[in-house]
Amino acid sequence: MGIYVNPGNENLKIALNSQIFVDKSLFIGKISKLLNTQQRFICVSRPRRFGKSMIGDLMKAYFSKGCDSREIFSKLKIAKDPCFEENLNKFNVLSIDLGGFFSSSENKNEILKNLKNKLLEDFRKEFPEIGFSETDAISDLILRAYTETNTQFVVIIDEYDVLVRERIPEDIFKSYLELLNSLFKNNELSPAIALAYLTGILPIVRDKVQSKLNVFKESTMLEPFGMEEFFGFTKSEVKALCREYKMKFKECEEWYDGYKIGKISVYNPNSLVEAMMRRECANYWHSTGSYEVVSDYIKLDYDGTKTAVIEMLSDREVPVKVVDFKNRLDEIKTKDNVLTYLIHLGYLNYDKKTKMCRIPNQEIKEEWMSALQDAGNFAKIAEMIRDSDKLLYLAQNGAAEEVGAALDKAHTEVTSALNYNFESSLQAAIIFAFYTARSKYTIIQELPAGYGFADIGFIPINKKDPAMIIELKCNQDADTAIKQIKEKNYPKVFENYLDNLLLVGVNYDKNTKVHECVIEKYQK
Repeated sequence: MGIYVNPGNENLKIALNSQIFVDKSLFIGKISKLLNTQQRFICVSRPRRFGKSMIGDLMKAYFSKGCDSREIFSKLKIAKDPCFEENLNKFNVLSIDLGGFFSSSENKNEILKNLKNKLLEDFRKEFPEIGFSETDAISDLILRAYTETNTQFVVIIDEYDVLVRERIPEDIFKSYLELLNSLFKNNELSPAIALAYLTGILPIVRDKVQSKLNVFKESTMLEPFGMEEFFGFTKSEVKALCREYKMKFKECEEWYDGYKIGKISVYNPNSLVEAMMRRECANYWHSTGSYEVVSDYIKLDYDGTKTAVIEMLSDREVPVKVVDFKNRLDEIKTKDNVLTYLIHLGYLNYDKKTKMCRIPNQEIKEEWMSALQDAGNFAKIAEMIRDSDKLLYLAQNGAAEEVGAALDKAHTEVTSALNYNFESSLQAAIIFAFYTARSKYTIIQELPAGYGFADIGFIPINKKDPAMIIELKCNQDADTAIKQIKEKNYPKVFENYLDNLLLVGVNYDKNTKVHECVIEKYQK
């Protein structure tokens, strides 16, 4: 048993001893079907702490000849799969945690040389009868071990993309891609590798070199390749945890759901485990990643980025072209590149059918808020969010003039000059201005009510807070908006709140950009 070659099952034992363990072992059955097929090279890209390494530990424990894992797996779901006995501990395994190796390397420029030396040392310990040479490349080590033992390899590389994300010198980056090519696009070595499993945050780099890595089938945040249930927690798994730990499923859903990947919704596993252990839904993303990666890229403010961010913070979706991103950070040049990168990091979710993206849940929304505080060009936006509690108080207490003045500022700050006069832009500005109201209200745009659709409805979570109907007009007057609310009987949809219902009419002048506001208490 080695560190890199034919590792043991200790990591899986630690996971099984943990208080919360969600059994994803059926992945073994799925990936075993790919052994020695043209689909045997798999690259899985997901945000940090979404279960990629856990799956790697399952694979090492199952395939590695360096351990006996029969008893461990006999208690897991995979034990009932017909393929269970067929491949159990029957392969040589080469496992490389490239992220950990990079972090611990003192001289980053020597990382590939040092990696080869560490692997050579391990190969010599695991196969002492083979005379490995100092000049052997990594591909040579695998090929010679296969030739001598007649046993194929399962290759596992965790965080394969760390050298892409860390922006290492171009010559080292090219050498690394050449290394990958030598392992996975090598006709001589091909029979020696029964299966390869790479994990990362970013998909495989798409440039001239990448064409040599087209042997990989990729499972990404954009295209899961039928593996969506294994990375992150599913709805049924979350419901089971909520029952066990007496947590409210609806609350967990609001905080950690929102990742629609393939055909199912996927929940952030790391944050859910933290919530269960602490019996509290809160923002635990800080242990997954830093909001600074968001602020660093929105600071660049490529054309349309600011508008897109504001739209999404207003609970809207925005269109994104994901095909242009080449999965290299030095190639990020447009708004669509930024949004696609943030999708892969988990800060946004992508709907393949509509080709739209959005902020997935409450936890990530808080990360976006922290990012805005740190992005200088969003300073006024951050100030508006801080003032949103005050705006809600003013509206609830009928301070129409002050509300109108606040909307002057909001409409100007959150809307581009090109879209300023669209009613949808004013709607987005109002919803954004009332940002913190979401903790007290369900806010619905174009709410079906009476004989039409109210522009914005505020439905209180606590009936002590007043319900509100907001109707918008342009180049007319706020009284006309109030009149429409009454004539079209919009209050009918608020029949359970009629004793505490506010009618809010807003009119804005296209020329002066002044917002007039009238607030009335509903009278039966």
